[in-house]
Amino acid sequence: MKLGLGIGPLGPPGGASVVEFAKEAEALGYDTIWSHEIYGSDCFTPLAWIGAHTSTINLGTSIMQISARSPASAAMHAITLDYMSNGRLKLGIGVSGPQVVEGWYGQPYPKPLARTREWISIFRNIVARDQPVSFAGDHYQMPYQGGTGLGKPLKLIQHPVRPNIPLYLGAEGPKNVALGAELCDGWIPMFLSPYRMMDVYEDSLAHRPPHFDISATVPVIIDENIDRGLAQIKQNVGFYVGGMGAKSFNVHKDHIGRLGFAEDADRIQELFMSGHRDEAIAAVPDQLADEIALVGPKERIRERLEAWKDSPVTQLNVGTRDMDTLRFLAEELL
Repeated sequence: MKLGLGIGPLGPPGGASVVEFAKEAEALGYDTIWSHEIYGSDCFTPLAWIGAHTSTINLGTSIMQISARSPASAAMHAITLDYMSNGRLKLGIGVSGPQVVEGWYGQPYPKPLARTREWISIFRNIVARDQPVSFAGDHYQMPYQGGTGLGKPLKLIQHPVRPNIPLYLGAEGPKNVALGAELCDGWIPMFLSPYRMMDVYEDSLAHRPPHFDISATVPVIIDENIDRGLAQIKQNVGFYVGGMGAKSFNVHKDHIGRLGFAEDADRIQELFMSGHRDEAIAAVPDQLADEIALVGPKERIRERLEAWKDSPVTQLNVGTRDMDTLRFLAEELL
């Protein structure tokens, strides 16, 4: 099993702490360092900074919002970073939710699967550089229809360092995961339980290609006090289930329901949206928090790693900013 590292918050200005972690992860044999994007920092700039200070660790976006950039803009970002890093980019993409897509990026959200399919097709064609790119879809048109009429199909000027940049899909819904298994090189799940994942995703993953990479985001907290460690996991789950979505539409809440905690998810959202955030976080079941993370003393984490090793997951993306945790996981898995 491979290891990845999610860099999380950037820390103090200057980027020194992020680079320090990246260099240590590279020295320990970590496969990828992942940079996130929601509505704060972008996902590419930290990777460019890290790439300039490293030489072998892969650089992953987790997750680049497809509504933030047209396929052509994203392709230019991707091929440039891939070129400058000698082929180290893994482009993780996702659709996010309507609050972010429509509220932050000012783009329409409906039909996200169809939009993702079109986006991937255009992106692949641009990077392949076989011919000038034209596309007539429901969500994207190249050249744009209804403008000046002067647009024409164009071909990427920069020659990519490789003809295919690995695409990873960040997804929670079974149909979206199936789309990723069909069109992408990997899947980046969050809030994943190794004990339940195939109950939810067996059909979605049934036709994945042989080398399909499942890179699961897994928070890791080494703490002799298990309850104290789980409290940190519950805070994150409570925020996503309760606040990262509308009452009528929250993909994270739906996902937790599919894992078998539907009543708990309803209760978390109800409490969070009524202003009782502490109670909402406390309502996150200990079992759920424990299954989607690695929490406790090192001996306990070592035991619970076996479930991840036995699962279809191929890479653990460790969520930590603790050097000891970084090294411990490398000792256990690498």
